[in-house]
Formats: sequence, structure tokens, C-alpha cells
Amino acid sequence: MAFQFAAATPDTLALRGVLSFATAAHALQALQAALATAAVTVLDLSGVTHGDSAGLACLLVVMADAARAGQSLQLQGLPQDLSVLAQVCGVGKLLA
Repeated sequence: MAFQFAAATPDTLALRGVLSFATAAHALQALQAALATAAVTVLDLSGVTHGDSAGLACLLVVMADAARAGQSLQLQGLPQDLSVLAQVCGVGKLLA
């Protein structure tokens, strides 16, 4: 399944599919564009079926971009594989 996202509510983007090496570059560009034009404060990851290190890097960049822009951005429903990977890499607190 490819990566997709849609507005779940005016302030929430719901992400679906795979967030991996194959999809991370596209996902990053799409998320950055969406966040630049919308008042999104929550990324709902409960529909993400798989993530790897590239997907984790994508999320970290999006979170850093939001912080630099003075935006508050929260992640909800972080999949277990991405959560474990973030803890192993020592970046779990950056996603909280």
C-alpha cells in the first residue's frame, strides 16, 4: 500500500499506508506542502501499516520543520514498529 494522507479534521492529517524507504521522500514533500498551507496540529499515524528508518527520518524532519516555524505538532497513533525504532535510536522523546 502506498503512502496517503487526508484531512481528518481541520487540524488533523490522517496518514495511511507504508512510511518507508520507498515512500518517505514523497511523503516528506507532500507533508511539508500540506503543513505550509494548513493549520495542522496533529498527525494521526494510526493508519500507517509499516514504517522503517526512512519513515522515522521523515517524521523527525516534519517535526523539526514545525518547531522551526513555531508550530505545535503532535503525533498520534505512532505504530509499534516506528515507536520501537525511535526508542532504539534514542529519538523517542523527539516524537513525544
